[in-house]
Amino acid sequence: MLLVNLGTPDTADAPGVRVYLKEFLSDARVIEDQGLIWKLVLNGIILRSRPRTKALDYQKIWNTERNESPLKTITRSQSDKLAAALSGRDHVVVDWAMRYGNPSIKAGIDTLIAKGCERILAVPLYPQYSASTSATVCDEVFRVLARLRNQPTLRVTPPYYDDAAYIEALATSIEAHLATLSFKPELIVASFHGMPKSYVEKGDPYQQHCIATTQALRRRLGMDETKLLLTFQSRFGNDEWLQPYTDKTMERLAKEGVRRIAVVTPGFSADCLETLEEIAQENAEIFKHNGGEQFSAIPCLNDSVSGMDVIRTLVLRELQGWI
Repeated sequence: MLLVNLGTPDTADAPGVRVYLKEFLSDARVIEDQGLIWKLVLNGIILRSRPRTKALDYQKIWNTERNESPLKTITRSQSDKLAAALSGRDHVVVDWAMRYGNPSIKAGIDTLIAKGCERILAVPLYPQYSASTSATVCDEVFRVLARLRNQPTLRVTPPYYDDAAYIEALATSIEAHLATLSFKPELIVASFHGMPKSYVEKGDPYQQHCIATTQALRRRLGMDETKLLLTFQSRFGNDEWLQPYTDKTMERLAKEGVRRIAVVTPGFSADCLETLEEIAQENAEIFKHNGGEQFSAIPCLNDSVSGMDVIRTLVLRELQGWI
C-alpha cells in the first residue's frame, strides 16, 4: 500500500518553497492552461515573489523538531500506524509518498517493488475526488509504471466523501473537540479547499462531493444549513472560484453579529498549511478583526484512532481478494 498526500516543501525557506511551487503549479491538472502566458507569469512573477511570503507562512507551523512540515509528520505516522494495524497479515507492506516534493511517488513505488511487492494499492488521501488531487496522483503512478517492463498489478482506492466510517469519524471528532471548549459555538463552518468554477463546469465532481459530505455531516450532527455552513478556501489567481469563500464568510458572519464560531476542514485528511495557518490563524484574525470574539479550528482526523479507522476500513475493503 502506498498512502499519498499532496506534498510539502523540503525546507521552510524561499528556495525550498520555490522548488515545491514550481512542481505543483507546473502540473496541468492544477493549472490547466500551461501555455506561454502562464509560464511567463509563473517564472517571471510568481516564483520570484510568492516563495518568500509562503515560506513565512510555513515557518509559523513548521515542525522544528523534525525540520519538516506537519503534513509530512502526520502522513508518516498514518503509514506507520496502518502498518502496525496490519502487521498480523502476511506479505503486506505499507509506505507513503507525496505527489509533489519528497518522498516522491516514484521513490515509494521503487521501495515497494524492491521489497518484493507484486501488487500495489495506491491510496490518495483525499475524501472528495477532484482532477487536481486524486487524478494527478493516478497520473503520476501511471507515469512511473509506464517506465517499467515488469509492472506490478495496481488498484486505486476510490473517494470516500460519503463513506459511513468517514462521516462518523468526522462527527465524533467535532463533538469531542466542542466538548473541550470553554464556549459554545453559534455555528460551525465546514471549509473545503477551493477550485476554479470553470473546472466544475467542465465536469469535475468535486463540488458535488463536498456538498454530499456536508449534507451527510448535517444529518449525523442534527444540524441544518444555518448551523453547519459550507465554504471554500485557498483561492488563487483572478478566476472565479467556488463560492461562498471562507474568508468572506468569516467577515460577513462577524459583521452580522456572530461572536463564537468553530471551523472544521473535512476535505483534508491531515493538518497542513491550509488548516494550521490559513484557517487557524488567518481566518481567525479575519473573524476577530470584524467583531468576532471566540474562534476554534477543529483538527483534521490525522492519525487519531478514528482517523486511522477510516483509512484501515478503506484499504481493507479494496484489498479483498488480495489478502
